[in-house]
Amino acid sequence: MTSPTPDALLGPADVRELAAALGVRPTKQRGQNFVIDANTVRRIVRTAQVHPDDVVVEVGPGLGSLTLALLEVADRVTAVEIDDVLAAALPATITARMPDRADRFALVHSDAMHVTELPGPAPTALVANLPYNVAVPVLLHMLEAFPSIERTLVMVQSEVADRLAAPPGSKVYGVPSVKANWYAEVKRAGAIGRNVFWPAPNVDSGLVSLVRRTEPLKTTASRPEVFAVVDAAFAQRRKTLRAALAGWAGSAAAAEAALVAAGVSPQARGESLTVEEFARIAEHKQNQHQEEESA
Repeated sequence: MTSPTPDALLGPADVRELAAALGVRPTKQRGQNFVIDANTVRRIVRTAQVHPDDVVVEVGPGLGSLTLALLEVADRVTAVEIDDVLAAALPATITARMPDRADRFALVHSDAMHVTELPGPAPTALVANLPYNVAVPVLLHMLEAFPSIERTLVMVQSEVADRLAAPPGSKVYGVPSVKANWYAEVKRAGAIGRNVFWPAPNVDSGLVSLVRRTEPLKTTASRPEVFAVVDAAFAQRRKTLRAALAGWAGSAAAAEAALVAAGVSPQARGESLTVEEFARIAEHKQNQHQEEESA
């Protein structure tokens, strides 16, 4: 009889040994909290609905806990890592623990915010444990840069998860909620306890699922034009939209005209509007400019 092969995934002792060998001490600056529980990373892969034909991009793989779980299931995995030491070590970890899948792994040593292309086939899924301090900008950048990503599952600080998945009218509905909704249907997909991380964070974590819209939002306004309205509306979220959008429109009267034309009350506040309504407002500023130019 052959002895059973040891689990290829990283457990608590493996993570600590790897970190010690590399001289890695998790830093708060990069929000590094390494997952040390194999059941948790497998649960993340299941929740992300990763298929055998998926090409997955992972941001911030760290020591490789989630990377290995993704490689068990996906066709290919490309990991984007900014940290020099972690990026240098990850390919060896993959080769040592999952040699038969190592040729399906690629590493991009870069800041995810600067990545606009990836090696190999276009990614179909994004799965990542994102540091709380850069979670929203990294997520939005990846969705914009890689329209082939159909499904996303990110693990983020619980508070960030709430904001991303918040519906209009919620107290925590804001810029991340609207911008994420521009790309995808967004929902909370679970909670993650603190004890599955090393070091254990001071905050709870949550999973957020984003399924890309099958058809882009129907609007004649561009994404930057819509996002400009969103930013202006929430920069002064306690003000009515007539007042909050005055700078964006050129005057309070121009803001009111765009709002009325879009079918939105000038007395409403940004937190009550859907992404479709923000898009209509952007269209009507655009229309005003076109009318002025043709006059």
